[in-house]
Amino acid sequence: MTAREPAVQVGVASRFRQVRQQTLALCASLSAEDMQLQAMPDASPTKWHLAHTTWFFEQFVLGRDPTYQPRDRAWNYLFNSYYQSVGPMHARPRRGMLSRPALDEVRDYRRRIDDAVVVLLEREDDAELVALVELGLQHEQQHQELLLTDIKYAFWCNPLKPAYRAPIALPAQSKIVPLRFVDGGEGIAEIGHRGEGFAFDNETPRHRVLLHPHALANRLVSNAEYLAFVQEGGYREPGLWLSDGWATVQREGWQHPIYWQDDLAREFTLAGVRGLDPSEPVCHLSYYEADAFARWAGARLPTEAEWESAAHGVAVGGNLQDDGRYQPQAASAGDGLLQLYGDAWEWTASPYVSYPGFHPLPGALGEYNGKFMCGQQVLRGGSCVTPRDHLRASYRNFFPPHARWQFAGLRLGQDR
Repeated sequence: MTAREPAVQVGVASRFRQVRQQTLALCASLSAEDMQLQAMPDASPTKWHLAHTTWFFEQFVLGRDPTYQPRDRAWNYLFNSYYQSVGPMHARPRRGMLSRPALDEVRDYRRRIDDAVVVLLEREDDAELVALVELGLQHEQQHQELLLTDIKYAFWCNPLKPAYRAPIALPAQSKIVPLRFVDGGEGIAEIGHRGEGFAFDNETPRHRVLLHPHALANRLVSNAEYLAFVQEGGYREPGLWLSDGWATVQREGWQHPIYWQDDLAREFTLAGVRGLDPSEPVCHLSYYEADAFARWAGARLPTEAEWESAAHGVAVGGNLQDDGRYQPQAASAGDGLLQLYGDAWEWTASPYVSYPGFHPLPGALGEYNGKFMCGQQVLRGGSCVTPRDHLRASYRNFFPPHARWQFAGLRLGQDR
């Protein structure tokens, strides 16, 4: 490291090491066999997550140098995800078939690429390089969350229902904050990234929206509230469901949230099967389930503009990956809007589409977000497995409406 190196260069190198190490730390309790599992086409093996996030740095950071020679050119095919302009890729549903390269080779790959990126950061004074590395780190943090959601689904598919981690001591159940509605802003507001710090391209540009009179629930919907929906026949009443949602319920045989047991008294968590805590936020819902519950409750889902306007100026906090619980926690105290960040992603009524004047990143990185702006719904706020420094008020997550293996719940909204 040279004396002339800018402080930002030193900072991003330190952050690079921290984020990359955190991904490995999340794998510490997993065996090689665990990391090979792919339980459904929408999920990926842990080993693939480790390799793909490394490939991202090799392809987009080290690969900027035209003289760079990849670790193995065949791995470009194995670990590319969806960047068509980079080249062909292995089919997503068959990632679990990749027993080779072995886990030790993937770990060695990570070490080699990490060392090369750190050397590059310590040698070059380049704002574009720093921006690319930060994009790669934000991408890796997304995969940290996916790693946990994917392994949870894989373990749930195992009849033994193994635990990813040992149970941790949790505070005794306390009385949940009563649900009430808090009036939101009205009139012309601005949403989208404000320009300070990192943002993905889909958070831009900042633009004006019209907010109609509305209110948002002060907290997330609880297990007890959702249990009432189940027990009162919510999954048997077609009038509560969108057409595609009802077709999905019938086809898949849904009767309750994915990780609830049929006795409606227990649920599967990353710490194994445990009693269903009625005060905790309901989690692992599809958009269809969230929308049907809101309709049953005489309410609706908030729009993403309503959510972001409410979150503006609220510091990121709450129950997030950094706290190590990996399970939503009850809102037991506080005034105003609670649980805006953490616990469970909040489905919104907003389709995932571009903002007015949106321009994707140039080149292959433009495929990161923009090409998925069809057939998906926006979620806001993060979950108990989202890193704290990955979130901001303008952050837009998105999934197809049938997806329910993610840590997603809901907050109610209503018109005034």
